[in-house]
Amino acid sequence: MANQRLTIGELSKAAHVGAETVRYYERIGLMPRPARTAANYRLYSAEQLARLSFIRRSRELGFTLDRIKALLELAGDRARDCQAVDVIASDHLAEVERKIADLTALRRTLRDLIGQCRHGTIADCRIIEALSPVPA
Repeated sequence: MANQRLTIGELSKAAHVGAETVRYYERIGLMPRPARTAANYRLYSAEQLARLSFIRRSRELGFTLDRIKALLELAGDRARDCQAVDVIASDHLAEVERKIADLTALRRTLRDLIGQCRHGTIADCRIIEALSPVPA
């Protein structure tokens, strides 16, 4: 596959992303512009497939496009110290942990509200009361 060229459809299928996603990544500079045939079809290399797979996996892990761009730049310099990569991953982990804490608090609040339900009328509903604006 080293010399094989893939169309955008083949690339998309192999990387498990949509063709429009590939085009978008090209527009924002995450993916390099591919070679073109005489008929103006895009042709992608195995290296571009590897890059797209890296981007997809990074997105699955929740990295932002800006962080992915930084990771790709770092990945291009194989001899470089990986401390910068560690910093990016650690910052992302801290964000994930904050989101988990927020979601845990949200779950607790919702459980408390649901637990206060007396199965009466809407007029007595604690959930509606909690969601309603505080009177001025």
